[in-house]
Amino acid sequence: MARQEFDKSSKYMVQKQAGGILFLGGARDVVRYSAKQAELVQPRRLPDGLLEVYFRGRDEPDHVLVEIATYPEKRVAEQVTDDVMLTYQHFRKLPEVLTLVLHPRGQVEVTGRHEVQSRLGWASFGCTWKVVELWKVPAEELLAANDVGLIPWVPLTKFDSPPEAILTQCRQRIEQQAHPDDQANLLAVSQVLAQLRFANPDFIALLGGKKAMIESPLIEEIMAETRQETILDVLRGRFGEPSVEVTTLLRAVRKSDKLSELAKYAGACPDLEAFRNRLLS
Repeated sequence: MARQEFDKSSKYMVQKQAGGILFLGGARDVVRYSAKQAELVQPRRLPDGLLEVYFRGRDEPDHVLVEIATYPEKRVAEQVTDDVMLTYQHFRKLPEVLTLVLHPRGQVEVTGRHEVQSRLGWASFGCTWKVVELWKVPAEELLAANDVGLIPWVPLTKFDSPPEAILTQCRQRIEQQAHPDDQANLLAVSQVLAQLRFANPDFIALLGGKKAMIESPLIEEIMAETRQETILDVLRGRFGEPSVEVTTLLRAVRKSDKLSELAKYAGACPDLEAFRNRLLS
């Protein structure tokens, strides 16, 4: 579930806390912004984030593509190039592009540059964009901004203080400054991201521990989707690919006890029609 936790956490930050991401990219004088649900491509190929941003003194919005990479990987350049081309085709305007790289690994570097050339050399195109490596960003810069939406990124930034002090400060900021509806999710996301850097569970517990994870609607959603995937895998193994209707009905189930019941029935039902009827009951 760890991979899905990270993916969902990144999506949450783009959808709900994009102001902090724009700050990391160096954007100032932002009047307002909204995360657009990009209809450009199939959902599994969507960019991590497409923001519509209004800057002070401008009537027209700018579009900002955000790609979040856990580690520096060569495939990031291809992903960004794909996103830029799709966005340009849709808006007929080149978007601003920001890649956040969260944690170093090996010698690979995301350079913010990619060029493609045809076999005969008759055609070529290139793309350049902004890259921010979180481990090079001073923690005090984010803390001084006084934006609670930046706090989940702080454990991945550069600081000389003991980790315990920084993580405790992160938790206190969230508890004191975040809207009550956002506190549990921000604490949970902070824990997920902090695990990229800290293996010590005692450090992670400073960000709220299991209580924060249990209370987070985001983590509840992740757990539900994980169980849904397990049920679908059982059904595929027994009967082949479930219909779109069955999949859609199952995706709508969020309650833990109902999913537990369906998991048991998926291994015992006589066919997909019986499982569909159970979903409708």
